[in-house]
Amino acid sequence: MTKQVAVILCGCGVYDGSEVHEASAVFVHLSRAGVQYVAFAPDMEQMHVVDHVRGQPCEETRNVLTESARIARGKVTDLKELKVSDFAAIIIPGGFGVAKNLSTWAIDGKDCSVIKPIEDAIKGFHDAKKPIGLCCISPVLAAKILPGCEVTVGCDTECEKWPHAGTAGAIEQLGCKHVNKQVNEVHIDAKHKLVTTCAFMSNSPLHEIFDGIGKMVEAVLKLS
Repeated sequence: MTKQVAVILCGCGVYDGSEVHEASAVFVHLSRAGVQYVAFAPDMEQMHVVDHVRGQPCEETRNVLTESARIARGKVTDLKELKVSDFAAIIIPGGFGVAKNLSTWAIDGKDCSVIKPIEDAIKGFHDAKKPIGLCCISPVLAAKILPGCEVTVGCDTECEKWPHAGTAGAIEQLGCKHVNKQVNEVHIDAKHKLVTTCAFMSNSPLHEIFDGIGKMVEAVLKLS
């Protein structure tokens, strides 16, 4: 039976949904490995909608599932239909939608809440000892849900290359271990079967981010 991986999306666009390049990179690397994937997203309203030209919120509402379908070429399933038993692994690309739609991290930081379908999915794959791949800001979901886990969101020292380095400190405050890694590296928490990479938490060239996500996908598949 061909291995299947669940990929969780959270909208379409870096500022209010899934980061499109990251999501596409995950799909490409899974396809290249000969692995089937199914895209899922929660059927819910986005926290807000951001005009990606101005970088400012605008007065309209959009649905996370409907927007995610743009990335998945229409083939996306309601997250509530996800069954852990049907998949070998789960991967969640980044984008502000992770911090705005899948959780309240964008507002509440380490004190955030995570929507129940995401919490159930991460706990379900973890309890089944199936690997979890997270990139960009997504590792904060594991830090919130899996006490004592190890993740990377890149570097913990803020500079032009690492504008979001403060996230590492918040992860440590949750009682988890942050491991500094470069954009083309992953961190593997073997105990939790958790693979993380920083992706666009770093101001790095797109091809380096693509390659880093490829290493994450490769490591997830090896653990599955």
